[in-house]
Amino acid sequence: MATKDDKPTFINIKNRRASHEYTFLAKYDAGVMLQGTEIKSIRAGEVNLSDGYCLFHSDGSLWIHSIRIAPYSLGTYNNHDAMRERKLLLQKRELKQLRGKMIDQGLTIIPLRLFTTDRGFAKIEIALAQGKKLYDKRNDLKAKAQQRDMERR
Repeated sequence: MATKDDKPTFINIKNRRASHEYTFLAKYDAGVMLQGTEIKSIRAGEVNLSDGYCLFHSDGSLWIHSIRIAPYSLGTYNNHDAMRERKLLLQKRELKQLRGKMIDQGLTIIPLRLFTTDRGFAKIEIALAQGKKLYDKRNDLKAKAQQRDMERR
């Protein structure tokens, strides 16, 4: 059992592939509705964000899809489903902004980072993003290579 002296461990899981594939236009921090043993798997670092994306459901709520939170190794028969959809918790104003930009401009919402707060809550940083073209990706790789060469000298 946790005592008052126990400090929560801070988790910071990043989607490194996202910056290569997308240009970020706006970033938001959202709460995640978890169930059962999901927070224990998150604290163990058993999360894959690379294929994740967000969609709006008909009731106006934002849900995240294709994020894998591995089943808890010490869980029982009522362990969570690894690939289930999870609801994101945002303010109505933020949801309205995201929905409008997503529909009007044809943008996508992707997860960037999963982290825990100092109170132990799991949050996810999402971004309103636009897909990069092949020449944009090449230019980014070229700029990174030039930056590395400059730092070596």
